[in-house]
Amino acid sequence: MSIPFTFDRPFPALTPAQRYHFDLHGYVVVPGVLSADEVGTMLDALRRLRAKLLELGDPTGKGPRVNQAYLLDNRPHHRFMANIIEADPVVTAYATHPRLVAMCEEVMGCEARIVEMNAHLNSRDPEWSKDPVPKFGFHRGTDIPFGTHSMNGLFHCSFVKTLTNLTELGPDDGGTVVVAGSHKIDVPEADLVACAYEDRSLIHQVVAPAGSTLLFPETLIHATGQIRSDRERCIIITGYGPTLFPYWDDGSLSPGFKERIPESLRPLFHGKAHWTRGPRYRRLNEPVDARPFPLGRWDDRQPPAKKP
Repeated sequence: MSIPFTFDRPFPALTPAQRYHFDLHGYVVVPGVLSADEVGTMLDALRRLRAKLLELGDPTGKGPRVNQAYLLDNRPHHRFMANIIEADPVVTAYATHPRLVAMCEEVMGCEARIVEMNAHLNSRDPEWSKDPVPKFGFHRGTDIPFGTHSMNGLFHCSFVKTLTNLTELGPDDGGTVVVAGSHKIDVPEADLVACAYEDRSLIHQVVAPAGSTLLFPETLIHATGQIRSDRERCIIITGYGPTLFPYWDDGSLSPGFKERIPESLRPLFHGKAHWTRGPRYRRLNEPVDARPFPLGRWDDRQPPAKKP
């Protein structure tokens, strides 16, 4: 199928094995999406943003904001920074990263627009219980009948997220936990969670080096893991939907930012007014487009090497 491009990004963005893992378990962890230098730059930007927000008298969505960003959760052990899309150029570069966007388009089956963006910097809860069998805040963001379809034998979902860990995630560092395979099982969430607690091998936890990206659909039941170590967990997340979806963070893009959006990225930020979703479908055996795509500058991306 002919693929219309609004800006150059890889397709397919996942290897056949990565795509199979995604379809089977409902998620895949892709290592090395960000380089060590890019991880450091992103981590510095998020920590600067946190410091600026904490200087405000009221850093919540009701008070003044830092480049539209605010704190949705403001506890000493958990700073949940929301609506961060224009908080820093490097953060915007993450949301428009060609490989990350393409990974989401591949599992949505269409062109993407950004619908939300946030980051979490959290550490061990001081009220943490050393329960060897902890419970988690499991949830999903859309239902299976409405949010999913199949094409070429592969699963697709209309609401997808990239979650990149900017710090190492070992077994005790609170990596995201998921109920494996729940993205396709249309039964009440409580029933699936009960099964997972009965057989904890169904609960998979992300353990990955910094710069790795967890790709998952919002039909997958997931939760934040329990931090048991002394290390801070820092993650950045972008949610994507089809171009006809609205932007649903509690905020809007500033006029000055809108003026800087290149023509090629306008569908990614603004979507489209009609059902012109730009189908993007692969077959499982298609090889990955392995061209390197650095984080780069979001508003002046240099073209990558041509696809071999």
